[in-house]
This record gives sequence, C-alpha cells and structure tokens, in this order.
Amino acid sequence: MKKFIVTQAAAALMLLIIATTGCKKNVNPNGPNNGNESNDNLEYVDLGLPSGTLWANCNIGATVPEGYGNYYSWAEIEKKELYKWDTYKYCNESGNQLTKYCNDPEFGNEGFSDNLTILESGDDVAIALLSNEWCMPTKEQWDELLQNTTYSWTTQNDVNGYLFTATNGNTMFLPASDRIRDDEVLDLGNQGYYWSNMLDNENPRKANTLVFSSEDIKTSSSFRHLGIPVRPVRAAVQ
Repeated sequence: MKKFIVTQAAAALMLLIIATTGCKKNVNPNGPNNGNESNDNLEYVDLGLPSGTLWANCNIGATVPEGYGNYYSWAEIEKKELYKWDTYKYCNESGNQLTKYCNDPEFGNEGFSDNLTILESGDDVAIALLSNEWCMPTKEQWDELLQNTTYSWTTQNDVNGYLFTATNGNTMFLPASDRIRDDEVLDLGNQGYYWSNMLDNENPRKANTLVFSSEDIKTSSSFRHLGIPVRPVRAAVQ
C-alpha cells in the first residue's frame, strides 16, 4: 500500500490542469454480471479529491463495481467482435496510417496530421452512452486519484483488483479486467487497463491509460486499437 500527499501548490496546479482538459453489455464469459447497456442509474463516489472530480462506482456496461463492463477501442463508442488495427475506426488498416487524432505525420495516413490530442465529445464513449454529465477521465485525473488515496491489491466478491480509499473514508474498486486484442482477453484477473481521453503525445498510435497488476499501478499508454474498459468521471455536483 502506498500513500501520496500533494502539496497545496501541486494540488492547485492539478486542479487547473483538470479543469482545462477534463470534461452496453459486452459480457465476458469468464467475468461477473455486466448488466445493462447504458448505465442509466450510474452512481458516483466522492473521494474528496482536490479538483472535486467524482468517479463512477462501476465501469461502463457494468452494474456492480466488480463487473468488467464493456471493452472499447480508444475514440470508439461501440463494441465489436475483433479489436485489431484493420477494424479500428480512425486508421487505414494500420497504426501507421491514422486518420484522426494524429500529431505526427509519420503515423498519419499519407502524411495526415490534425494535432488533436483530446477526444472530441462525439468520440468520448461516456458522453455518447451516458450524458454530458459524464466523460472519460484525463491522465491528470488518474494521477490525482493515485496521489490522493491509499490503494491496495485485493479481492472483492471473488474478483481481483484495486481498492482505493479516500481520507473521507469512501472507497472505489477497479476490477482487473485487462484488455482485448483481436478477440482474446489477455490476462483477466491479473492486470487492469483503463482508458483516459488523452492521446500519448510521444506516440499517436497510443493513448494514456491507467495500468496495474498486483505489484504496481501507474499511468502509462496503450495501443488505441485494443479493447479496454472505461471508468467515467463527472464534475462536482452543485
């Protein structure tokens, strides 16, 4: 278990970053019940974060915190049978031929570049399936979560994952749902991957993710064509 404490200056800076950058039923046969398609009754958890960000209590497509929910390629809002580059919406059959969200012509289709690094609302699955109150988290929001809670690898209702505990006593569980490549869930129960809404600035074939195992948890990046779950966020309720 680790605990990170941010200084007042760091917290203020993070709040500014988040404010300026933030904002159904794909059942895995080996996973728990994943529930209804649209998460109409999605609830939030107040972890007392400096930004006021509220986290959903379960993944999109799940009805319980331990549910893996739906898997999506980055910038896509629909489930599919195969998660491959040649089925990915924003490329021409290859990760080196991107057609949207590309800040490096080397990876763009015929030298394409649009310098878009944040998902537009139409490509944010949380906005598309839930409402404008919800959106996909930014990388900074994942970092804020890690820096302002204690967290530990645990098993909840027979599902492995991380339990985050806030100073106000509230908790949030993220199941180790891993990711899908082609039609295969790679390491279910041993690793967790969760999308952010932000492109990896150093490699436009990837987007920022939270990645964890029993030994480590951190923000990293993953290839955009992979199927990865989404844990939505929303602004503080007024």
